[in-house]
Amino acid sequence: MLATDFSAPMTSGPSLRVLLLGATGTIGLATAKALINRGYNVVCFVRTRQGGGEGFGRDLKDSALKGSTIRYGDPTDAASLMRDGFANECFDAVISCMASRTGSPRDAWRVDHQAHVHALEAAKSVGVKHFVLLSAICVQKPLLAFQHAKLAFEKALIESGLVYSIVRPTAFFKSLSGQLERVKKGKPFLIFGDGQRTACKPISDSDLGDFIAGCLDQQGRHNQILPIGGPGPAITPRQQGEYLFQLMGKGPQFKSVPVGFLDVIIWTLSWIGKLIPFVADKAELARIGRYYATESMLVWDAGANRYDAGLTPSHGKQTLFEAYAMWANGQVAPDRGEHAVF
Repeated sequence: MLATDFSAPMTSGPSLRVLLLGATGTIGLATAKALINRGYNVVCFVRTRQGGGEGFGRDLKDSALKGSTIRYGDPTDAASLMRDGFANECFDAVISCMASRTGSPRDAWRVDHQAHVHALEAAKSVGVKHFVLLSAICVQKPLLAFQHAKLAFEKALIESGLVYSIVRPTAFFKSLSGQLERVKKGKPFLIFGDGQRTACKPISDSDLGDFIAGCLDQQGRHNQILPIGGPGPAITPRQQGEYLFQLMGKGPQFKSVPVGFLDVIIWTLSWIGKLIPFVADKAELARIGRYYATESMLVWDAGANRYDAGLTPSHGKQTLFEAYAMWANGQVAPDRGEHAVF
């Protein structure tokens, strides 16, 4: 069910012991910081560095994860989760910010579904009472493999008997930062169609991390599916571009990319992918791109058959435009990794 009443904190105290999965991603780091600032006993279970060893442990401990316990292993492996993560110890809650990196069908079902099933089973075996899941608002209209994988685990979590909080955020700041350098260099801002077909209420890493951490002691967020966006009105891609040009003191320049162009790419890659499996993953990436080019990241009102910004709750303080201003003034924009498109 959907919930918009996020009040009524529960008495829990800082003694809660939390296992955090996905702690090294941008949202995971922000969530770890929020948990640590609340005084919780946080154990971050992170992937062992490729090639073995824990060479990046010191960097983690000196950054956002300082104040937590860091354990190493493979969060996607059931045995490693129990042995290296839970380590036969008791935890009050599990928070997962873990997600597939590519969105390919194989990766999605391995991470977004199966790895979480392993985590849920392990959590139940050690007496965990509350499981908080970072999901995605786009699962409302599932057309892609990773959306179906996420929904399959959401269902398993709801039916598990544990207290659950399923957080479905709108767009992240990092996913909307890619064209800053284009505008700086005098290049046009790329839009699909007229740039007004879609809209979102972006939420910052820190605000989302704060919301996720708050799921532990806010009873209004228990046993709920929680769509959440950032502060302010919904904004379209065209409005994002207009603001960037204004920020740079330049006249607006837009280049429209027909959505049909993506359809051609998808068809071509899908055909080649029948012969070369690697290319099939590229076709899925193109499908993901098309989805975000044509679907708003807002709450879907099935009765009215439309996305509704008014039904999309807001949380936090920082707006995307405030982040744009900071990045334009020299603060480093977040690394988008595999999610980079432009």
